[in-house]
Amino acid sequence: MYMLDVIKSAFAPYMDGEKPPLHIGEAFNLWYYYSGVVQSKRATEVGFNTTQDEELKKVLEDLMRNVHDPILRELTEFLRNEAVSLPQTTPEKPTVGDFKDIPEGVKLTDVEIANSINWNELMGIQIATRGIIESTRADVGAMFARFQVMKLTWALTMKQLLQKREWISIPPYINK
Repeated sequence: MYMLDVIKSAFAPYMDGEKPPLHIGEAFNLWYYYSGVVQSKRATEVGFNTTQDEELKKVLEDLMRNVHDPILRELTEFLRNEAVSLPQTTPEKPTVGDFKDIPEGVKLTDVEIANSINWNELMGIQIATRGIIESTRADVGAMFARFQVMKLTWALTMKQLLQKREWISIPPYINK
């Protein structure tokens, strides 16, 4: 059984009928998550603009186009429909210029880009878990569950790249 099918079947019985208004915790979690996704996307845009590693660029572009953008579209529509104001955000970072001339020490290395973006997405997964647990409306819990699956799926791809490039941070092994 696919993860999304499990999520759908878990929430489906509660999705029919009139929905109560969002409670303050749901509204805050959605608002906070939206803000976090925007900030993660901005960091990803900067990483995309400055990395010279084509495989990392591909993974970052996938994150922006297939995770961040759909989540932001869905959240924007949902929050507006629920009369929740969107947080102030910064504009998207344009993909322009030749970033090879940025001196070392001013930009992040590919290892730093990959691990900081990976950390941002880990935080998004954890915040989505909180959103699932604290929501009473089934549609809100289901939305957070979908977002979590999207981020988890992307994280598996990133983990493979981190391992392949030997960029993954591994705690020390326990000697027996």
